[in-house]
Amino acid sequence: MQVSIEALEGLERRMTVQIPSDRVSEAVDKKLRDLSKTVRIDGFRPGKVPLKVVQQKFGGHIRQEVIGDVIESSYQEALIQEKVRPAGMPSIDSVSSEEQQDISYTATFEVYPEVDELDLKSISVEKAVAEIKDEDFEAMLNKLREQRKTWKETKSVAKQGFQVMVDFEGRIDGELFEGGAGKDMPVEIGAGQMLPEFEAGLEGIKAGEEKTVKVHFPDDYHGADVAGKTAEFTLKATRVSKPELPELNAEFAKGFGVEDGDLEKMRADIRANMEKEKTDRLKSNLKNAVMSGLLEHNAIIAPSALVSEEIASLRAQAAQRMGQDPGSMDMDSFPDELFRQEATRRVQLGLLISEVIKKDEIELDQELVDATIEQMAVSYEQPDQVRAYYRQNKQARSSIEGMVLEDQVVAHILEHAKVTEKEVGFEDLMNGNL
Repeated sequence: MQVSIEALEGLERRMTVQIPSDRVSEAVDKKLRDLSKTVRIDGFRPGKVPLKVVQQKFGGHIRQEVIGDVIESSYQEALIQEKVRPAGMPSIDSVSSEEQQDISYTATFEVYPEVDELDLKSISVEKAVAEIKDEDFEAMLNKLREQRKTWKETKSVAKQGFQVMVDFEGRIDGELFEGGAGKDMPVEIGAGQMLPEFEAGLEGIKAGEEKTVKVHFPDDYHGADVAGKTAEFTLKATRVSKPELPELNAEFAKGFGVEDGDLEKMRADIRANMEKEKTDRLKSNLKNAVMSGLLEHNAIIAPSALVSEEIASLRAQAAQRMGQDPGSMDMDSFPDELFRQEATRRVQLGLLISEVIKKDEIELDQELVDATIEQMAVSYEQPDQVRAYYRQNKQARSSIEGMVLEDQVVAHILEHAKVTEKEVGFEDLMNGNL
């Protein structure tokens, strides 16, 4: 078998393979002989059909079948022979398969990029550090109380934080528009449920009063019929209510799963959850910073075939989040370009992480895997079931192993990178304002 490879643009390669005709002929003859033992043809007893008759009747079909098999197997052999790693499936064309002549074909494919040397020392990482202060804890308590607030009707004028039950009608150029009217709609002023001008128009209003306000719809508003236009809304308040926050008492604690209503236990649980959220967010931010630095200082081309696969995966994930069947998604609404940048980044990072693991000989730490599973298990009511699940389900354990190995890569890069610490507030950390 003769093989030659031509480098095309970027990562693309064209491989030409020539296969001796004897290889095909021998495979065809064997299949014909095997078939003659089982085939049924009128006028002949089973197993006694002459080879020439079988060849006349099935020879053409079997030859095409053999050629397909030979191309598939020889392609893999050629890759091994030439020590080539293809990224994605090949495009096979220019097949020459005349009888009594050598078979030849070309396979066009992309290869994985080669990384001559990884640069980890040039990576600069700003590592955020944060502590939960008393004011952060009190702010969290108030937020939890806000989530359980009730509304009490008042004769006072509406202001920020108040709820207004409102009847409204909106007109553009004097005409009512679809979706522009409603009755008894609860609007919390300042919550951002409605457009800012709409909510601002309710400030200072009392129950029974009516106001007219102008509201401009942004150019990118989801309703195409009103996007970029200005409407005039008539607003009538039917009820104004002020918020009432629940007291921090045993009943409040029970609402957070503390069955005996112990406030101190509730406080300890809340603080422990805050600590966990802080740790998770710091870890996630640090990992993102490391990955960005790895990509910035180690340029690599992403094979288009792998990017296409990643785009398909991201599209399927988007469909699942929206409760849709990935196979029935409207491709015009979710074009490739919507996912291409993120898909390219993921492929590039995947390739670079693999290079770090290979070149620096990083081995998966099974003790860390077990510790990670244990940490997950103890957060459940029946931890033994969680442990058993990961012992018995290889695929589930494999996902944890991949996560742990990636964490090991991050730790390895941090040993070589330039790391500086930056103190941040808990609220800024949780809101992503770093």
